[in-house]
Amino acid sequence: MYLKEITKEEFTNYAKTSPYRTFMQTVEIGKLRELNGWTAYYLGLYEDKTILGATLLVGKKRHFNKYEFYTPRGPLVDYNNPTHLTTFLKLLTDFVKKHHGYVLRIDPYVINKERNGKGEIIEGGLDNSNIIKNIESTGFKLLPLAQREQVSWMYVLDLKDKTEESILKNMKPNTRNTIRKTLKNGIEIIELEKKDLKEFYKIMEETGKRKGFAIRNLKYFENMYDLFKPKDEIKYLITKLDLTKHIKLLEEEKKEKEQEKDNLKEAKYNDGKRKSLTNAINGLTKRIKEAETLREKHGNIITLSGSMFIMTDPEIIYLSSGNYEEFMMYNSQYLIQWEMIKYAIEHNFAKYNFYGIPATFDKNDKDYGIYEFKTGFNGYVSELIGEFTIKTSKVYYLIEFLHKIKS
Repeated sequence: MYLKEITKEEFTNYAKTSPYRTFMQTVEIGKLRELNGWTAYYLGLYEDKTILGATLLVGKKRHFNKYEFYTPRGPLVDYNNPTHLTTFLKLLTDFVKKHHGYVLRIDPYVINKERNGKGEIIEGGLDNSNIIKNIESTGFKLLPLAQREQVSWMYVLDLKDKTEESILKNMKPNTRNTIRKTLKNGIEIIELEKKDLKEFYKIMEETGKRKGFAIRNLKYFENMYDLFKPKDEIKYLITKLDLTKHIKLLEEEKKEKEQEKDNLKEAKYNDGKRKSLTNAINGLTKRIKEAETLREKHGNIITLSGSMFIMTDPEIIYLSSGNYEEFMMYNSQYLIQWEMIKYAIEHNFAKYNFYGIPATFDKNDKDYGIYEFKTGFNGYVSELIGEFTIKTSKVYYLIEFLHKIKS
């Protein structure tokens, strides 16, 4: 077996056949990295003239004319074939050394152990511990969770042979009921064009400040749009609410409840129903007043939230999102998720990936709410095997030290 550089077309053709395919292993991400000062290589593992594996490999100069190399969510190879895997990794390491690399990082899109929706390991389920051992046998070391560039824990919804009705029925009751309520609010979902991405970025900025995390700059979102939109593999969605229409819908619903209450006979067996309708009417009255207050403060049209989706077969990934805290009671993110799940089913995607979740399932964890929101859709936890590194130069530790100081 041997390694050689291949064309972008050859790489793409192989990637489309790989069960480990992801948007991170695409020519588009190679181009994105190049825009940020990296060099992109497309490499193929061959035996005679048959391709056995491929990868996008990116490198960036750091210090002392040495380069950091990385295969984002790669390489793509048969991980269940130890010979193909270990040979590919050894040849990649040699390639990095020849190109003045001081480190090579790999980040396979491979499940570690099969887990259920609660994060519990499924007895007798998929276990790829042997793949980790095979990777480590070539000199790679597994990085601690906090040092990894990409998320290792995700929440995924299986869409194979599923219908909208079966997915909705399988959701947790609170999530299903919340979606049904949002459908009555009159919320509009709008897909943004590139010229409108500043509105999405504004939402992300507000969310980042509130939650205390760094966000990508506007140029990143614009570049992603330019790269993935030609193949219709990206969507930026925002939600807006026309408060006048919303108030009208609430008033109509309130009138229906009042009419239903008035039509009840005075019999004692209707006391429970009457109480329930009274509570519903009071709740609607409160919501109408809240909406009127918001209209006085912000005007008639308000923007609620925004989300970014990547759609590279076989999955749709819910990659980034934000919302305005003042309008969170409208639960517009639930509606966006439901609309994109329906889109995924209609376009025959096998998975809907809610993406990153905390590795802990402790209710006291500061990020537990992220996990709780996503689990309401009743999918499963997907734990990847993680990121591995191999040192390819004696100056590794010095460069890492200097890089941390600079960062």
